[in-house]
Amino acid sequence: MQVLRCAAVATLAWLAAFTQPPAHGQTSDYPNRPIRVVVPFPAGSTTDIIARAIADKMGASLGQTLVIDNRGGASGTIGQALVAAAAPDGYTIMVHSSSHTVSPSTFAKLPFDTLSDFAGITPISSTPNVLVIAPSKNIKTLPALLAAAKAQPGKLNYASAGQGSATHLNAEKFKMAAAIDATNIPFKGSAEAVTEILAGRVDYYFSPIAPVIGQIRDGQLLALAVGSPRRASALPDVPTTAEAGVPGSEFNFWIGMMAPAKTPRDIVRRLHDEVAKALATPEVRARFASLGADAWTLQPEQFDAYIRDEVASNARLVKAAGLAP
Repeated sequence: MQVLRCAAVATLAWLAAFTQPPAHGQTSDYPNRPIRVVVPFPAGSTTDIIARAIADKMGASLGQTLVIDNRGGASGTIGQALVAAAAPDGYTIMVHSSSHTVSPSTFAKLPFDTLSDFAGITPISSTPNVLVIAPSKNIKTLPALLAAAKAQPGKLNYASAGQGSATHLNAEKFKMAAAIDATNIPFKGSAEAVTEILAGRVDYYFSPIAPVIGQIRDGQLLALAVGSPRRASALPDVPTTAEAGVPGSEFNFWIGMMAPAKTPRDIVRRLHDEVAKALATPEVRARFASLGADAWTLQPEQFDAYIRDEVASNARLVKAAGLAP
């Protein structure tokens, strides 16, 4: 907790230098300088890849550069704390994942309030997680993985992009639905998790598709199932976990854009419209297709309501999984 507070405080001076709040009510010339986009996961993570996929298009339309600032660690909460403390002027925004709605249930105390310190702009994508495993494990199907887990309860382990991350919750929901026992090995982000899976030091991982699609296609990783309610367009031959025999294991992994609370509503709506415009371009659509991501937008008010509902549903999941602090 102290680490989170220190990280947030340490960045305030830099943040103040980066942002210069406009005079009260003067947002008609927005933006008139670069916009900082905090991604609370390392470079190469799915959240980072999606953020970069739309940043150039948005920047070209807005006439200003969108600067990606990766602030990984503590399941995204270090980056969240930084954005919550930023000036609400539209020059510091955040691209985060479903983990945003998980942290209130998995941390005893946070230096921000998930519901009151952020303003939803819009979801950007819905991206299925895929359960991957190294070929060296000699497990080629989901039923075979379940058999191995049940034969030796507690022996298998799985990677996650941090305690309480969306990848962790996906794996926990799967564990509960499958009635198996396995141990979470948390990492700072997907890049580190994938490295350990490839090396065979960790058994399996519910990875976002983007960081592993290349390794799946060249045979370095096996895709046993996707955790989403529907099959992934990038992996049409891979069954869902429900199709492979584990009903009730579905998990929706999303990535979205948020701003500090009290950001002027005209700026929030402008950013929403720019995201929607970027998502409609052939270049971004092609990029998303290669990542197995589906473009998804909601109006800001709808996104806020969606986040409120998911915070509540994830709290129930965290409690049922015994992950509450």
